[in-house]
Amino acid sequence: MSGDKPFLSVVVPAYQEACRIGPTIQRIADYLRGKPYGSELILSDDGSTDGTVAVARDAARAANAELTVVSAGVNRGKGHAVKIGLLAGSGRFRLFSDADLSTPIEEADRLISSAQTYGAGLVIGSRALPESELVVRQPWARELGGRALNRFTRLVSRIDCPDTQCGFKLLTEQASEQVLPLLTVTGFGFDVELVLVTLALGFHVRQVPVTWADSRDSRVSPLADGMRTLRDVVRVRVNELRGMYRTPRS
Repeated sequence: MSGDKPFLSVVVPAYQEACRIGPTIQRIADYLRGKPYGSELILSDDGSTDGTVAVARDAARAANAELTVVSAGVNRGKGHAVKIGLLAGSGRFRLFSDADLSTPIEEADRLISSAQTYGAGLVIGSRALPESELVVRQPWARELGGRALNRFTRLVSRIDCPDTQCGFKLLTEQASEQVLPLLTVTGFGFDVELVLVTLALGFHVRQVPVTWADSRDSRVSPLADGMRTLRDVVRVRVNELRGMYRTPRS
């Protein structure tokens, strides 16, 4: 990559992903290689102890791709990993994608197009829109739990977004630099805070349908992580009421 600022930064947050991070890095590298613009690939490691970083670096070398690694040092939570990864990026657009590529990296084209067309500061890949294609659905209990969590989230946060939790989102450089420093949630409630703060600062938010396939190897615990997310949503709402997200845009 040249010294010029990249058009797109792709951030992959990862924790104990040694078993599948290799193919993910290779697929993203192949996708970026086929694009006419400059790009960068960032692995944001959340304190993995299983060799995730080494496997990712080996995969990048095999793909003849440059990989930047940032690390929390210890396990801090997905929200923290996404935040430091996006802040480490320098692209005009900054995408974060789950390590399992449940949403194919090729769907980034839709998000970039939406950001450019509508001037959105944040574009959300949504599984809940009618046009979305769910290739492999979640088990019924997990899906029902997700719907209940979303209803609670929308009620408490007042965010009109049917799918805040899909781990495939794109921010502009400006939104990244203004929104991310205000975020406090380090766990899965990060997504809710991200959307709320982006709106609070006056940026436009778009939702885009995506193709998505459930991964049976998901690291998310429906009960434990669901309860933590509920706690985080309440915390975000309290922060909003206290005026923590009212920093004016420069």
